[in-house]
Amino acid sequence: MSSTAGYGEAADTLAEQYESVSFADVHRDVLHLFPIEPSSILDIGAGTGRDAAALSDLGHRVVAVEPTPQLRAHGQRIHAANDIEWVDDSLPNLTVLYKRPQRFNLILLTAVWMHLDQHERSSAMKHISGLLLPEGRVVISLRHGPVPAGRQMYDVSAEETVALARHFGLHLIHDCERADPLGRHDVRWSYLGLQL
Repeated sequence: MSSTAGYGEAADTLAEQYESVSFADVHRDVLHLFPIEPSSILDIGAGTGRDAAALSDLGHRVVAVEPTPQLRAHGQRIHAANDIEWVDDSLPNLTVLYKRPQRFNLILLTAVWMHLDQHERSSAMKHISGLLLPEGRVVISLRHGPVPAGRQMYDVSAEETVALARHFGLHLIHDCERADPLGRHDVRWSYLGLQL
């Protein structure tokens, strides 16, 4: 099963769900890790672009990577007024981005990491660290809870993710856990801040 399995078919419902919660609420525990000055930000697994649009509104230069065409189309429509560069690329290798010279102050992975298996996570962390500018940061949210039907997800701990990040030169600067922003009682999230 692909890491994006189930997302294209459910894109209409997911677009509504993603846009029903604000960037500020989803990321409230890690907002202090985001750059204040206009910066270069990469949103991997951008979905409908909710976060990319909010970051664009703050003056950042945002590249939104979304491999699911249906979600990308929703994002380009919903946030057409925002200056977002949409890219069809995917983890773990990010082959399109790696051909370009651009590097980033911040890389955001919201509800993405748990879709990758152990081998893919190692390759992805290597590529992510390689796309950061010096002292660049990565903000990752990890989902914990039952896997929805038709999706591919793995139970990935914060501890494993931090250890893997350390192997590629990233150190932990923030670690917290919280309830689900959508109110699902059987789902919780870990939020990690990592710095090169």
